[in-house]
Amino acid sequence: MIKQNQKYLNFIHVLVDAIIVCISFGMSYFIRFETFFPYSYSRKFFPTVLANETFFQALFMKSNYSKALLYLVPLYLIIYFKCQLYSPKRFQDIHFELEKLIKANIIGIMSFILVIYLTEPKYFSRTMLFIFFLCNIILDFIFRYVIRIILRKTRQIGKNQKHVIVIGFSVAAAAYIDRIRENPQWGYTVHGIFDDNVDNTFEYRGSRCIGKIKDLPNYLATHNLDEVAITLNINEYAKLEGLVKICEKSGVHTKFVPDYYNFISSKPYTEDLNGLPVINIRNVPLTNTFNKTAKRIMDIIGSIVAIILFSPVMIVTAILVKKSSPGPIIFKQVRIGLGNREFSMYKFRSMGVQDPSKEKAGWTTSNDPRVTPIGKIIRKTSIDELPQLFNVLKGDMSLVGPRPERPQFVKKFQEEIPRYMIKHQVRPGMTGWAQINGYRGDTSIKGRIEHDLYYIENWSLTLDIKILFLTIFKGFINKNAY
Repeated sequence: MIKQNQKYLNFIHVLVDAIIVCISFGMSYFIRFETFFPYSYSRKFFPTVLANETFFQALFMKSNYSKALLYLVPLYLIIYFKCQLYSPKRFQDIHFELEKLIKANIIGIMSFILVIYLTEPKYFSRTMLFIFFLCNIILDFIFRYVIRIILRKTRQIGKNQKHVIVIGFSVAAAAYIDRIRENPQWGYTVHGIFDDNVDNTFEYRGSRCIGKIKDLPNYLATHNLDEVAITLNINEYAKLEGLVKICEKSGVHTKFVPDYYNFISSKPYTEDLNGLPVINIRNVPLTNTFNKTAKRIMDIIGSIVAIILFSPVMIVTAILVKKSSPGPIIFKQVRIGLGNREFSMYKFRSMGVQDPSKEKAGWTTSNDPRVTPIGKIIRKTSIDELPQLFNVLKGDMSLVGPRPERPQFVKKFQEEIPRYMIKHQVRPGMTGWAQINGYRGDTSIKGRIEHDLYYIENWSLTLDIKILFLTIFKGFINKNAY
């Protein structure tokens, strides 16, 4: 039933996407030639539009533009399919789908321009193409967002469910069931657990033990399931091959949730070594040359623009810092950055000049006597961080990334917190995913690292823009800054 519903939903998606392409094309034509531009200007470049013709007559009867839809519709549908816009959306984040939609439309419009160039039409408005690009993204996103709302409401009332069982109770099984229970919009119903190491009265969050593993073949033969989740304890992996054979023999879709899931990325990727799949423990998108280049370009442009915009604030702050207490305006502090390399991070000085050995003692605390009156203000409002824009321009830092720590804390956390050093695989940032979620100053270092790892593994330019946008509203005023 679920597979039939998915096929039906995909058919609706394809059909509506084709209609949206046509509507967006018609809207862009209308906006370009019938509204914002004088009729005489449109007539000059588009002679088929006669004074006594309606918009639809011009577009669909006499216009060469209508012929473009013969190429445009199938082209966009193929690109959407290749960009996985018709994949199941149960677990897919709306922002991730928007990113794929924008990517598909960029590829689509560039491909269409190439088709236009090769076929050599007499005239095709570039303005109209740009309007079509925007209209198609907006209309398609609205459609997909509405579909998400409908599916979520449907699943929350118990319809359009996926029926699953869990094989083996372990840490992975508990995590799997926890997430299903906490997200009813996914539409998953767990019918029970098969495990040899618990008794028949065992139950976890409403999922009870319904048999031993030897009972599995008979259960699969007599019940109509959509999925089986194999969540064996790591000590029972010897049973894995036999279980996979049993599940595949029944024809049910089988998933494997490893008991060591906390060691690998939430988005693992595999390499094909001549037929041997190799799972990479950590997926770091910024190791990709294209991604690194795109992020660096955004950092350079963004830092230059920000330096110009904030230059009056920085000039006034520099004067106030100089007058508040004797000492340099800029405070330099050694931090650890990309590739575990040390660099000097810049800040406006917010404390009186002190002995370097005392400065290394630890974090600033509430009502710290070392902080000057001006220092309290600029620390609270994060103005003291503005000189780091020059660190970004130099390449020591990025606009967005994990916050860098001092060498002595890096050594400490390296021993105490697993996976801590992964954060040094990317450039440190002025702001980050952890900071906009409240992990600034004297807060949980473990919570900060978890958020840093999420950012590293799920990086995209869209996520960077989102973090910068949220920083404006959530990041400047810091209640944990002393």
